[in-house]
Amino acid sequence: MRHGAVEYFDATGQPVGAPDDVPLTAAGVAQARAMGAALAKDGVRIDRAVTSGLARTRSTAAQLLDATGATPPIEHWPQLQEIRGGRLSAIPDAQLTAAFIGAFEGPVPRDVRFLNGESIGELLDRVVPALQHLLAQADWDTALLVAHGGVNRALLSWFLTGERVFLGGLAQDPGCLNVIDVGPDAATSVVRVVNFCPIDTLQTASRLSTMEHLLQQYLRLRRPDDGPVLPTTAG
Repeated sequence: MRHGAVEYFDATGQPVGAPDDVPLTAAGVAQARAMGAALAKDGVRIDRAVTSGLARTRSTAAQLLDATGATPPIEHWPQLQEIRGGRLSAIPDAQLTAAFIGAFEGPVPRDVRFLNGESIGELLDRVVPALQHLLAQADWDTALLVAHGGVNRALLSWFLTGERVFLGGLAQDPGCLNVIDVGPDAATSVVRVVNFCPIDTLQTASRLSTMEHLLQQYLRLRRPDDGPVLPTTAG
């Protein structure tokens, strides 16, 4: 699952605290609780709950589990934190669109860097082993994993291909759920559902991707001098 919706800027255009600590918005809470209600309605029992440890994933998991009535302890795995970007002020205007969008278009080469920060290869090399570690454990049947847009694309890409590749075109909207019948490896796993959102099932609210939306925000706020800096994670 991807965490619920957050806002990185307030109404005046100022950053809302540190990017890692931004809270869920009211919409984000509603998304998490709606997903919990959907799981409870279908009788899904959660044995393990894992987050990246960032505030938005922790809150999403807590709200979802509260809505289901499930009480597994919530584990926090920092290996699953979102792909890290660099400083936007160092990116020339002409390269902004490519810097924002390029890491999420088509099969992305491993050496592509997200906002001049972490590379796709570096992301894959930390999140895929964490997933494999979870799959190797035999103490659960159904696990809830709450992570981020980039991380989820990396994990879904591995399930679909069995390789450490990154399929950037896999949509991951706020609060979405992906359902995988898992085996010990990709070859024995089946991807059943991708990007399911119980509040907006047909994805009619917007045709912008998360990064397109953030780019629009940043372009409105950017100044020739040292203006506001966008959070350096993808979601």
